[in-house]
Amino acid sequence: MAALVAAEAGAPPGRAEAAEPAEAAELSRALSRLLPGLEADSKLGRRRALEALQRALEAPAADPAAFQGPWARLLLPRLLRCLADPAEGCRALAAHLLGLGLRRAARPRDALPRLLPALAARLAGPEPARRPPPEACEELRLALVQLLRLAVDLGGAALAPHLDDAVRALRCTLLDPFAAVRRESCECAAALARATPDHFHMQSESLVGPLMQSIAHQHWKVRVAVIEASGTVIQFGSGKSVDDVLPHFAQRLFDGVPQVRQAVTRVVGGWLLELRDRYSFFHKLIPLLLSSLDDEMPHIALEAASLWEKVGLQWQKENEEDLKDKLDFASPPPAHHPSPETRPGLGCRELVFRNLSKVLPAICHDLTDWVAGTRVKSAQLLAVLLLHAEDHITQHLEVLLRTLLLACADEESAVVSSCTRSAELIGTFVSPEVFLKLIWPMLKKSPSASGLLVLASVIRGCPREALRPHLKAIATELAGTHICQGSEHRQYGENLLLCVRALVSVGREDCRGCGLQLVEVLVAVMALAGATGLGDKVQEAMDALAEVESGGDSQDLYRAHVGALLERLAGSQRDWTVHSPELLQFIVLVAHAGPALGEALPQLVPILRSCLQPDRDPQMRLKVFSALSRVLLTAEETVDSQGQFHRYLDTVIKDILAPNLQWHAGRTAAAIRTAAVSCLWALSSSEVLSATQVQDARETLMPQVLTTLEEDSQTTRLVSCRIINVFLKTPGSAVDADKFIKIYPELLKRLDDVSREVRLAAASALVTWLECIRNDDRKPYYQSDIQYLYKELLVYLDDPDSAVQDAVLEVLTAGGVLFPDLLARETEAVVRQHRSPTRCERLLQGLQARPPAP
Repeated sequence: MAALVAAEAGAPPGRAEAAEPAEAAELSRALSRLLPGLEADSKLGRRRALEALQRALEAPAADPAAFQGPWARLLLPRLLRCLADPAEGCRALAAHLLGLGLRRAARPRDALPRLLPALAARLAGPEPARRPPPEACEELRLALVQLLRLAVDLGGAALAPHLDDAVRALRCTLLDPFAAVRRESCECAAALARATPDHFHMQSESLVGPLMQSIAHQHWKVRVAVIEASGTVIQFGSGKSVDDVLPHFAQRLFDGVPQVRQAVTRVVGGWLLELRDRYSFFHKLIPLLLSSLDDEMPHIALEAASLWEKVGLQWQKENEEDLKDKLDFASPPPAHHPSPETRPGLGCRELVFRNLSKVLPAICHDLTDWVAGTRVKSAQLLAVLLLHAEDHITQHLEVLLRTLLLACADEESAVVSSCTRSAELIGTFVSPEVFLKLIWPMLKKSPSASGLLVLASVIRGCPREALRPHLKAIATELAGTHICQGSEHRQYGENLLLCVRALVSVGREDCRGCGLQLVEVLVAVMALAGATGLGDKVQEAMDALAEVESGGDSQDLYRAHVGALLERLAGSQRDWTVHSPELLQFIVLVAHAGPALGEALPQLVPILRSCLQPDRDPQMRLKVFSALSRVLLTAEETVDSQGQFHRYLDTVIKDILAPNLQWHAGRTAAAIRTAAVSCLWALSSSEVLSATQVQDARETLMPQVLTTLEEDSQTTRLVSCRIINVFLKTPGSAVDADKFIKIYPELLKRLDDVSREVRLAAASALVTWLECIRNDDRKPYYQSDIQYLYKELLVYLDDPDSAVQDAVLEVLTAGGVLFPDLLARETEAVVRQHRSPTRCERLLQGLQARPPAP
């Protein structure tokens, strides 16, 4: 080699220097003195020679034309051989010198036939997919790729014959472990595509595979570079690769880095504007760009909107002839358009409409995908498409409704929110007559919370004028048992409530003709077993309905409709059990109707009488008794609000309370007696009944009440004592002596009760019983019974419980008025037997201080 260099340097002037200008000849001689060092055996010698060449090339630049000859003849072949030098430092210097030479040469493209194969040999072996590249140093691979990029930039179209070498190198470097090499390779691939537009399509497909293998790289800058390079490669390459790239681009729309999503948006927007075969791919590219309209980053959404607007305007201009009529007679936005000021342009709307049939099946499929992110994006995209399609969505309505029914049951709130928005758009652009014909069969076949949510959303988006003729029919369907009793889950009741609120908010005063049905639905919602916590929302709906119907409040609603509601419930009451929805609705109605119940007694009392017969379901009777007792506690504000309850008192006492106070074996029967006693106490303790009515109740129910004093339930015994007390305190005609005399033994037994409350209540009732005798002309008739009572009471005057002692003392003091001498004798007989004679002595003192009877 040294001999060759010397030969080239010492050639006769007629053959070498005569062919070169003087400057070039001088440069050749200078380089010739340095080139032998490149062949040195030592690494240090070769390195010094390369460093000397570097200083020479970095010196003030000679004329590029003068440099071209020595560069191509002397430097280029030797530097290319140095790329395979065993020393890494020498290889790095060689790559650097090649870059300097390419920049200084007048015709850098002349170096391509030797440079490209050498670079390909260093960057890609014969089987790049199986072997690591010959160049082991990643920094050197980066330098070589940068050198390849420089060759592409300087060579331009002259690279066409060498595409094979360039693509072979890039196929390997695009998969390089070093992230910087991948990024530089992406930029180089894009530059190569722009430099050879007429020939690149023959090689572009071979780059798509490596690019797609790198599109999910862990470094976001690599992902951005791959996306941008893919856009350029396909732009200047084969359109057939679009199908291979789109699934990967769709996945990058879920990327957590905004720059990656922005790159996808820009590339797809560029394809829609400039791709040669874009018309064939509209139905695949449009969904990707429109998906970015809902990006969480505002600047990405704005850029997507700008690109989409340009796409629509360009397509509109290209198809001006087809759109001539629509352009000349442009229709204004629909009056009920959700955002008329930002309505998409004609070109955008037409693009969506013409491609909707191809896009919609894929979206409907993705809405049921197992990946939550896919469902969220699909739901957002569907709303955007429907906003563009406007009334053209009618032809796809059945598929849309079926899909929305499934999607609105999604556990992701973002999916449900977007789907309700889509349903609102259906209501906006489709006639109610059309969508109701499709949605009712779906709800009747399988009532669901998601179906009701779709219905509520459709109604909410519907214009008032269009909805007006259908209000009564919608309310009637909602009030039907197949809908309002379709499920007991809370979500079902909440969505049913949404339907009512949507009807009221849209229809407003037009809802006056369907108030009864809507109140029936609201009562049904409150009656749902799983609808706990919805009370406030139902009350808000009630108030809103009352406002549009009469300008009043919810009590006005009940007053207007409670009678009709009770009549409807009465039709099925013979079949009620504890689990019947109608029973729960009846209980809700009784609990909330308030003063309106006083106007509906003709409907209410027959239902109560029928439901509380002894042959009906015991658990159901318990529920009804519980509701009845709560109402009777505030009778003046409920059943007696009109002062008419006394007309039905006979029915309540004889047909309702009396049969249920009869003793029957079993715990359930005992619970029913407790409930009946509670109702009787609520009734008797209220101020609704007159003295005569209380006397009638006493005559009828006293025997049954006395039997309940023996109940196992402490509550029953306590309430029974209180009821007897009320009965005895009521003034009126004299009680039959035989019946009256049977009362005190039962009360006396209760003084042995395990409950202090019951014992004190029994003592209080005995006081009242004795006061009744004091006012009775038949006092001598009771003397023997009074004497027996004195003896028994004196025993309890020594009770361990001081409260009971005081209560018994009060009884004896009240009873001493009847036969004081008799009581004094009985007391003196036992005073010394008591553990504490204090209360006996107080009793005797009281008797002695009493003035003698006249």
